[in-house]
Amino acid sequence: MTQDLEGRVTAALQRPVVPEVRAFAERLALAAGNAVAVLFYGSNLRTGSLDGVLDFYVLTEGPQVEKIWPRVSYHEWTWQGVPLRAKVATMALDTFRAAAAGELLDTTIWARFVQPSGIAWQRDEAALSRVAAAVSGAARTAARLAVALGPETGTAGDYWRALFRATYAAEFRVEKAGREDSILSVNREHFDGLLPLALTADDVRFERLPSGTLHPQLSPRDRRRMLAWWKRRQRLGKPYNVLRLLKASTTFEGAARYAAWKIERHTGVPVTITPWRERHPVLSAPGVLWHVWRAKKAMERRPA
Repeated sequence: MTQDLEGRVTAALQRPVVPEVRAFAERLALAAGNAVAVLFYGSNLRTGSLDGVLDFYVLTEGPQVEKIWPRVSYHEWTWQGVPLRAKVATMALDTFRAAAAGELLDTTIWARFVQPSGIAWQRDEAALSRVAAAVSGAARTAARLAVALGPETGTAGDYWRALFRATYAAEFRVEKAGREDSILSVNREHFDGLLPLALTADDVRFERLPSGTLHPQLSPRDRRRMLAWWKRRQRLGKPYNVLRLLKASTTFEGAARYAAWKIERHTGVPVTITPWRERHPVLSAPGVLWHVWRAKKAMERRPA
C-alpha cells in the first residue's frame, strides 16, 4: 500500500504551477548549480497569486553543508514585466528526506510538507520520484504522531488538528488560535483521505467505524514510544528555532532588501538600501526603525 501513498503524493506534487513561478524556480535551480528539484508551497500555490513573497525550497545533490539548515535567502526578479519576490530555503535532498522521515530532531520539515506543495522545477524524472518519496515520508511521520496525540477515536480532522496544535506550540513562533482549522479548511481536498493512506503506508492499523470515524489500533507500547519521540523534539523545538533565527540574522542573503520590502508594505514608508545596510542588516536595524518612526509621525501630522 506504500505505493498508493506515493502515487497520491506524486500526483499532488505535479499540480499546476503558474509560468512565472516555474521561471523563477528554474532561475533558482540554475543559480544553485547542483539542484535536484525546487518545491513551491504556501498560500500562493493554492491561489495562483503572485502577490507578496513566493516560498521555495531548493533541494540540492550531495551532503548538507550547513549544520543549522536550511540556508535562507531573499530574491527579487522581474520576468516578462512581472515583478516577483521570493523567500528561498536551500538544503540537501538527503537531509530533507531524513528530516521528513522523522530521523532528525527537526519538526518543521514534516509538519510543513504534510501540507500541500508542488514541484516547480525538477532535474529529471528520477528527481520527481526521490522528492515524492521524501514528501511521502513527511505524511507518514505526521500521521503517526497525529494518532498518538489525538483521541482514541475521532475523525481525520481531529487527528490533524491535534498534530498542528502540538507542532505550532513547539516552535518559536506565534500563530492565531484556530490556525489548524484554517489549514484544514482551505486545503480540504489535499487532506481528504490522506490520513488512512499514510497510516497504511506506515503499517499503523486502524478501524473504520460506521460513524465515519477512525479508531487507530496503536499498542500502549507503540504509543509510549511515539510520545517519547515527540517529547524530545518538543523540548528542543524552541531552542532549535532560536538558533535558526540567530543564524538567519547573520546569514540571510538579501535580508536588508526583504526587511525593506516588508516595512514599506506594512507602513507605507520606503526604506533606502545603502551598501552598508545591505552588508549589516542587524546593525542598521535601529536606524531604519528610527527613520520609519519619524516618517510615520510626519505622515500623521499632514493635513487631510
